[in-house]
Amino acid sequence: MTIDNMTNRHPATPFWSTASFGDSTDTTPVELSGLSEHLVSCKGVNGRLFTIQCLAEAADRFIAARLVTTLVVAAFLIGVTALVM
Repeated sequence: MTIDNMTNRHPATPFWSTASFGDSTDTTPVELSGLSEHLVSCKGVNGRLFTIQCLAEAADRFIAARLVTTLVVAAFLIGVTALVM
């Protein structure tokens, strides 16, 4: 055992625990099939709307980080547009 800060005791080697309950730890064909179906459904999400959502999130992060500057630029553009019209 190693002692961390003289109060916490940690085993020198990691203690591993599994949920196999004495059965085989290999993956079953049913589990692999379920994983395959999940990966196919996840792959289908990456369409045009997903790309647009990613771009919108990136723009939101950019604007949120520069909120005051964005408001000043927006007010300036609105003012210039009002003078032009």
